Amino acid sequence: MKQQCNITFVYGSVFILLGGLAFYLFQGRYVQAGVWLVLILLFLRLYMRYFPLLSRYMGYGSVEDRQPTDFPQAKTIVTLYTGLGCPFCPLVKNRLKELQGKMGFDFKEIDITLRPEILINKGIRALPVTEVGKVQWVGNATSKQLAEFIVTNRASSHAAG
Repeated sequence: MKQQCNITFVYGSVFILLGGLAFYLFQGRYVQAGVWLVLILLFLRLYMRYFPLLSRYMGYGSVEDRQPTDFPQAKTIVTLYTGLGCPFCPLVKNRLKELQGKMGFDFKEIDITLRPEILINKGIRALPVTEVGKVQWVGNATSKQLAEFIVTNRASSHAAG
């Protein structure tokens, strides 16, 4: 199984969150609506936090990181597209933030939860997406893979800019 989240999974999470909230609010059960909101958000937070421990049992395999041997400077812009409920997004974000300090690239994060057309217009239907110039890496990646991807595609970033 690929280590990525289909955009429909992200919208399923939002639908469940808002659907349960609307159900309780329309019934006038405001306390239950608040409890629902807190429980769902707590569940999502715990799911993301413990996902690395659960991933192999869910069929995704290991999400352990591998570090690059060197950190060449990369004067480029790296954009990460993320969404609510995607357990791979925080993994890639943390890896990119760490690499940013060592490689010197500019980092930008775009949450597509309420704006899926951003990726759909590019023909992408999964998260996370790491973009350098006009080249995208879809799915989870180790720090080593991300560093190689950034260095390899930094020239396309300058050509596009």
